[in-house]
Amino acid sequence: MTVRTRLTAAERGEQLIAAAVTAFASGGYAGTTTDQVARLAGVTQPYVIRLFGSKQRLFIAVMEHVCDRIEATFREAATQGTDVAMLGGAYIDLLAERDLLAVLLHGFGASADPEIGDVVRAGFGRIYETVRGLTGGSTEEMHAFMAEGMLCTVLSAMRLAGPDAVPAPPWAAALLAGFGMDGTGPGQ
Repeated sequence: MTVRTRLTAAERGEQLIAAAVTAFASGGYAGTTTDQVARLAGVTQPYVIRLFGSKQRLFIAVMEHVCDRIEATFREAATQGTDVAMLGGAYIDLLAERDLLAVLLHGFGASADPEIGDVVRAGFGRIYETVRGLTGGSTEEMHAFMAEGMLCTVLSAMRLAGPDAVPAPPWAAALLAGFGMDGTGPGQ
């Protein structure tokens, strides 16, 4: 006989956020339903709405989770050193969490929605301020850091970087070389 342990509301919320990251990474905000998230999480769609109120509120919670995760990655990396390169390497490690970065891109795309846009801009600003505070980077260094991070995110979304990357065409291999990746595919 298998004993089922009931999850707390907080644990169920975390489970739903994880399922929503997967769903929104695949379908984006507009193309994902709360029913899809519910099925991935093994709950009913009304339960998703009971916890989050709406798809918009769920997406906002997911965006906050994504930005918190990126910020935490930088803070953790800073325990080993606070130079920009150290934190950049930590972001490259995040490429293994492809869904996380795909949701980040979908959040940028959904920013025309005023409430989502406010959360996305605040989260991106928090990431910027965290990195600047940890590194003491100049405006120019921060510009380069954020631009290179976005390039990594885009290359990851195109499956040109990360653990399941496809072999990169020459133009992408040249860009990846700047990050110490050879563009040959998995494991790069």
